[in-house]
Amino acid sequence: MTPPQISSSQESDRTVVHISGALLTQSVEQVERGFSAIQPVGGDVTFDLTEMEALDTSGAWLVADLSQRFTAQGAQLQFLGLKPAHAALIDTVSHSIPEQPGRLDPPRTFTDWVESVGRGTYGAWQDTMSILGFLGLTLHRLARTVVMPWRLRRAALVTHMEETGFKALPIVALMGFLIGVVLAFQGATQLKQFGAEIFVVELISISILRELGILLTAIIVAGRSGSAFTASIGSMKVQEEIDAMRTLGLDPIEVLVIPRVLALLIMLPILGFVADMAGLFGGALMSWIDLGISPGMFLTRLNESTGVWQLAIGLIKAPFFALVIGVIACWQAMQVKGSAQSVGQRTTASVVQSIFMVIAIDALFSIFFSQMGI
Repeated sequence: MTPPQISSSQESDRTVVHISGALLTQSVEQVERGFSAIQPVGGDVTFDLTEMEALDTSGAWLVADLSQRFTAQGAQLQFLGLKPAHAALIDTVSHSIPEQPGRLDPPRTFTDWVESVGRGTYGAWQDTMSILGFLGLTLHRLARTVVMPWRLRRAALVTHMEETGFKALPIVALMGFLIGVVLAFQGATQLKQFGAEIFVVELISISILRELGILLTAIIVAGRSGSAFTASIGSMKVQEEIDAMRTLGLDPIEVLVIPRVLALLIMLPILGFVADMAGLFGGALMSWIDLGISPGMFLTRLNESTGVWQLAIGLIKAPFFALVIGVIACWQAMQVKGSAQSVGQRTTASVVQSIFMVIAIDALFSIFFSQMGI
């Protein structure tokens, strides 16, 4: 195609603007300065477009902008040789040009910063109240389900138990095994310096049973199942399926939230127990390889120094972690505003908030058990 060209001439009291060639995006840079150099001088203006071969949105914007500049000076416009398709495109672009030019935001001041902090604080307070209300609603529905168990959707419960529990067993077991191996290896390296290698058994058992086993399991569940809950319910919110449930007289909390929360309440302690056993196995294996502590000696030391109460302390936390993960995931899903981008943002927020709350609750339990002397 012919490169675009623009020129202007004066004929009596009329300005004639000649535009020729292909006025396309890849070539508008060649004539952009030419368009800017043409200034309105009053009188009528004629656009001669008989030799214009092609036009796209960028070229139409140049023509429309030049036309608006002439019109602002009171000039009467006339177009010659304008094809209907080009005329429609120029008209569409002309109506899309804003009447007021955009303005740069002024520099942020200290007052603006204080205002943003206040808005963020107020928003955080609103979110806190909202999620506490959602927690209360969930607990109410759970209590009603306990009193009236026939209301529970058993098929959905079994499905979510399979998704959150059974299918998560391999990754949880592998994680626990590797944590046990790492603890044994690192502990042995440090304890060798003091000739106290035998105490690696206590290090492994107490660390895994009390803290790391259930904590890391909850973090994996939050990233795996919590994100899945938010994404699935959030997609239903986007497609207005939750509104359809309410129209049919169904309670979204009872239908969508309760089976997921109950599945976590049931499966997270089981997953935590599996992680604990896998961690002990990995620690025992590495202790045998690196320190020569036989499995029999490992079990003897384990029975002498670690009671069942250490395992119970870890598993006591599991229902609290499960409730927090399930409630946050489902609450975030209910906050989706109706776009795929919102689903992604809420899923990310769900994982981050769940992991943060799991760690915070674990810290509170550690302080509580320490104060109680347990």
